[in-house]
Amino acid sequence: MARGGFVSAMNRISREMERSARASQRAHERGLRDQARAIREAERAERARQRALIADEKENRRLYVESQLEDAAGQNQEIEEQVEALGQILTEGLSRNAALDFAKLRVRPTHTPVDLFGLPHSEHAPVWERYAPEKPKGLAALFPWVKKAHAQQELAARQRFDADERSYQAKEAIRQAEIKKRHDAHAREVEQAERDANEHNQQVAQFEAAFRAADPDAIATYFVTVLEHGAYPEGFAQTSQIEFQPESRQLVVAYDLPEYDEVVPATKSVKYVKASDSFTESARPESQRRTMYADAVAQTTLRSLHEIFASDIAGHVETVVFNGYVESIDRGTGKPIRPCIITVRTTREVFLDIDLTHVDPLTCLKSLNASVSKSAAELAPVRPVLELNMTDPRFIKEDDVLSTLDQRPNLMDLTPGEFESLITNLFQTMGLETRQTQASRDGGVDCVAFDPRPIFGGKVVIQAKRYKNTVGVSSVRDLFGTMQNEGASKGILVATSGYGKAAFEFASGKPIELLAGSNLLYLLKEHANVDAKIVMPEDSKDIGPDD
Repeated sequence: MARGGFVSAMNRISREMERSARASQRAHERGLRDQARAIREAERAERARQRALIADEKENRRLYVESQLEDAAGQNQEIEEQVEALGQILTEGLSRNAALDFAKLRVRPTHTPVDLFGLPHSEHAPVWERYAPEKPKGLAALFPWVKKAHAQQELAARQRFDADERSYQAKEAIRQAEIKKRHDAHAREVEQAERDANEHNQQVAQFEAAFRAADPDAIATYFVTVLEHGAYPEGFAQTSQIEFQPESRQLVVAYDLPEYDEVVPATKSVKYVKASDSFTESARPESQRRTMYADAVAQTTLRSLHEIFASDIAGHVETVVFNGYVESIDRGTGKPIRPCIITVRTTREVFLDIDLTHVDPLTCLKSLNASVSKSAAELAPVRPVLELNMTDPRFIKEDDVLSTLDQRPNLMDLTPGEFESLITNLFQTMGLETRQTQASRDGGVDCVAFDPRPIFGGKVVIQAKRYKNTVGVSSVRDLFGTMQNEGASKGILVATSGYGKAAFEFASGKPIELLAGSNLLYLLKEHANVDAKIVMPEDSKDIGPDD
């Protein structure tokens, strides 16, 4: 090869090598650029992901803060509703019809439909046509072996049919028995529901008849039910004990009021603090809470009086005594207490003359001469105008004179205290709940009895006169005055002697029973099987003059 051709070839090879090197370099550079681009894309994607996470976290944080703020707002709204409800106790009572609708107290029998859930579905009874083999046709039916084969097939089919039919009948019998069982149970449920409804409705009818007939127990139950109905703020039990005194047409109410902390919110407002992620409470001033509680007690009292008079569709009640009690624990002794914190007596005429829509509750009660606790929140008690209970501080444990009377059959041999214990023992034996009072502290009462019987029941005051001479009208007048002061439905005067004409004339038409010595001896024999006697000592003198 000539020198020129060699040089030319070398140059060409060199250029190709350069091109190849440059191509390889470009490929390497492209690879680096692609790698760098991928890295940048990954970094951009990561930054985007981080921004999204940050955005989600911010959004979640925003939503969390909003929920906490809403929680605080909800708590504040609940507190405001509590406060508003306390201020609307009387208004709420004035807006409703307090009278009981006896028709609405009746019920209709309620029961669920018969439950057939879970029972197996009824199967189709086996049909012989589906089991019977096809009869031979044509000339084949004449061949004996064909007839024999068909008979065998029919016998096997009949056996399968009979077995399936027995299985079907057994399953269906079980199913029908279960259906009958459930229908019978449902019928008993319906009958029981009807009996319960009839019994309830009969009781309502009896209750209505007794109420309209002025039965004291029915009247008391009616007004207990009246006071139980109606909307009150949370914390009000709306329970009461009521007695009706038909002679004076007076209703005595012992109403259970809530404790201070049960109904008056201690918190004024709630605030959410974002920085510490916590709730802070603003305390309600104690002076404000005490005022709210006293106002709520006053409203409850006026509302109860209003509902009693407004619901008295038969006009049974002329006077109402309302005593509001609070059951609590004495923080000094740790023992249960039940102080009366408000008491008032008012008549229908006086109360219905008040426009309750425009009164200040506490001022209104003062105008009714109510006794209101000076510090209701601290349960500072007031003395009830009148209360009927068996915890009168005048009561003492009486001696058991009745069981030893056979040893001293002459009633005049007993001391005055023993004679009072004897009378207490006797009436207890006759079925009354009796308490003897302390001497000189009885307010003219020797014994207080509580008769649990309907219509005739109530509080009974008893005076015992171990007298030689005739009991005059002044003692009967004193007993009648004691009855009115005690709020008793009946008075009994028991004497070892007799009564004058004026005494019987004064007692006529009044719920007063005059028992002379002969009556007393009869009662002792009848109820205690004691043969007593009354022999007046010649030197016997009555304690105090009588006319």
